[in-house]
Amino acid sequence: MDLTVQQLRIVLAVADAGSFTAAGEHLHLAQSSLSRAVADVERRVGVTLLQRTTRRVAPTPEGREFVRVARDVVASFDRGMNHFAGFLDGTRGLVRIATLPSLAATLLPAVVSVFRQDHPEVSISIEDSLLGQVLAHVDGGDADLAITVSGDQPAELTFEPIAVDEFSCVFPGGHRFATETGGTPNTPMTLTWAELHDEPFIAFDRASSVRFHVDRAFAAAGATPGTVTEARNIAAVGGLVAAGLGVSAVPSLVLPLLEFARLGHRPLTGPEVTRSIGVVTDPRRPRAPAVEAFLHTLATARSSGLRLPQGARWVAD
Repeated sequence: MDLTVQQLRIVLAVADAGSFTAAGEHLHLAQSSLSRAVADVERRVGVTLLQRTTRRVAPTPEGREFVRVARDVVASFDRGMNHFAGFLDGTRGLVRIATLPSLAATLLPAVVSVFRQDHPEVSISIEDSLLGQVLAHVDGGDADLAITVSGDQPAELTFEPIAVDEFSCVFPGGHRFATETGGTPNTPMTLTWAELHDEPFIAFDRASSVRFHVDRAFAAAGATPGTVTEARNIAAVGGLVAAGLGVSAVPSLVLPLLEFARLGHRPLTGPEVTRSIGVVTDPRRPRAPAVEAFLHTLATARSSGLRLPQGARWVAD
């Protein structure tokens, strides 16, 4: 039964109107054209669908079943075409984002919130992983983009910076770093990396994006931490520091995730270490309009007034 959607619409219009004349006025088609179209459908399906009388056109039992099926088919077709039209203009679709856990919790929520205002029907999928896995998601085509720190991404991928954050030392209450004075509530006194020399230290493991920056800072300051305890996730680092097992160094975008541990923190300088955060995409793959719209939201985050935690800032649009 090789039927077109238009033929189905004609049969539905005639069955609903009960008249070829009324259906023709609704569809802006001549009555003769509708009669030929219905006759062609009946010839193709091999049964009479509409019973004609001098006063009314009514579906036969076979026609009632055909109308039920045709109505479902046309409704499904219209839904699909409406979705595709929305996909083309960026108002529908799916944006798949790979990112680091800290960025998923602190940087992305405000961006997604702004994006949702203009694109409420676009679905967002966020996959949080460690740095290597985040890049692999984009390289393998499992994510449309990644929001991550600059690193050794494959040459095929591009990195566009959108923000930077600085590092702070976090320590438990009662630690000597908490009792030293000299700063103000709005501008806490800084520490140098050298002052962390020989301090028991809680480090992120080597698979973390944080570890590279911390090791580089210690080397530049000519300092070596004391006994090192490694942990993989942010909550574990915070818990170990809160237990008095050492201090740690974390980026500003991690600090909000450590509030549960009630830790003190002070910015680190000498050297001042910043972490570049950006968007990784694969220019080898075409991007859907919804993805382009999300990238635009990220690129204009600064001018849109989106706030980041203290110690982090958007780069220029």
